[in-house]
Amino acid sequence: MHQLMLTAEENAVLLPWLTELAATHGTIENPELLRRAPVLAYALPPRLLEFLEEYRRNEPSAVCLISGLDVDERTLGPTPEHWRNTQHGSTALPQEIFFMLCAARLGDVFGWSTQQDGRIMHDVLPIKGHEHYELGSNSLQHLSWHTEDAFHPCRGDYVSLMCLKNPDDAATMVCDAGSLDWSALDVDALFESVFTQMPDNSHLPQNTAESTGDPAQDRLRKRSFELIRSWNENPVQRPVLFGDRHDPYMALDPYHMKQEDWSERSLNAFRELCEQVEKNMQDLVLRPGDIAFIDNFRAVHGRRSFQPRYDGSDRWLKRLNITRNIRGSRAWRPSAGDPVIY
Repeated sequence: MHQLMLTAEENAVLLPWLTELAATHGTIENPELLRRAPVLAYALPPRLLEFLEEYRRNEPSAVCLISGLDVDERTLGPTPEHWRNTQHGSTALPQEIFFMLCAARLGDVFGWSTQQDGRIMHDVLPIKGHEHYELGSNSLQHLSWHTEDAFHPCRGDYVSLMCLKNPDDAATMVCDAGSLDWSALDVDALFESVFTQMPDNSHLPQNTAESTGDPAQDRLRKRSFELIRSWNENPVQRPVLFGDRHDPYMALDPYHMKQEDWSERSLNAFRELCEQVEKNMQDLVLRPGDIAFIDNFRAVHGRRSFQPRYDGSDRWLKRLNITRNIRGSRAWRPSAGDPVIY
């Protein structure tokens, strides 16, 4: 794991600056803050900038962990009951800004119109009634391991998590592709475009608001939901592996993959890959102030089950999606400067 611990001296410099930025911009979804983030990020400690650049350029590990950011649980207040209640007046805005600025050194942050009402920064917390759903808001069952948004051609290069609360040490599960024995797998079969990946449940219409309040955005989002429906009915065939055949990247989400029509060779190759992933899965327990960047090309991730309390003390994370090629999604975004994919 690529890891850095912030010092007390770095926190002492960072927190007043982050608090000032929070007072100026008001919300992490402020378009001006999103626009300025890549420039503001240059004011981060040089040691941290060098650390992030090493992770971005040389891929020393699939997981990059930054620890030690000050988080005062008394200031945070109770864990929200739902992500819809968190956009304005966030008690964690200084920490959210730090998270955003670190992410901006790896690429461009972006959102999905079909997830959390198009927000850029998501909340990951247990929601009553979702305990057994295959969603990040579940709790009593494991969140199955997966590539984030594996079904979509515009999926991010990194998925990242910042921990605000984790009282029960619920573990994020991660498997680094570098830990797999590729010589023992049928890599050629896994490079073939024959594997069907369907949209995951977080992109379904019932998990977002009926309207954004903007008719033009609603039309675009309706188009996205129609496309997702068509992909569910007729899953697109894609490879599971891509890149270098001796050190490949991965894109798979077994829970949402339709396997009925695969050839025997494809099915066997896929099952053997999944077995290796299961054997090499590692637990990562995030604690308040931890930020984990997970390489979405080089790792799959999930989460262990935990018992929710619904009393304001539950596990609470923030999540960002990051791409190194924002122009690759231009056909999916209303304008070049719009960070939301429709």
